[in-house]
Amino acid sequence: MLQPKRPKFRKQFRGVVKGARIKGSKINFGDYGLKTLDSGWITARQIEASRRAITRFLKRAGRLWIRVFPDVPVTAKPAEVRMGKGKGAIDRWVCRVKPGTIMFEVDGVDKHLAKKAFELASAKLPVKTTFVSLDQF
Repeated sequence: MLQPKRPKFRKQFRGVVKGARIKGSKINFGDYGLKTLDSGWITARQIEASRRAITRFLKRAGRLWIRVFPDVPVTAKPAEVRMGKGKGAIDRWVCRVKPGTIMFEVDGVDKHLAKKAFELASAKLPVKTTFVSLDQF
């Protein structure tokens, strides 16, 4: 799964995801993309599950780009632990996404295959997504 090799700080504040996406909102590498319509957190496991769904459906044809990276650590304390005693250990890594973020791009396959692959991938994600193509921009 994706995670940073060496973060500058071990633990971070949660922060708030608000506003629309300006950077990363256009297709740069492929012909088709999966764009988010909501804001939220995408975990490294969800990115990996979506990647597997896309590559298995396309039978490794074409080229896939992952445009998001989970670089935010989320901590959690174990179950049934009393309050206090500091912040918990890192539980998972997440990526903050805003509306308009292109998450995946595909090239080298026809439109119907790409659309079906992205539908399978969007079922693994906690945010609403839409299919976009290069001719829309």
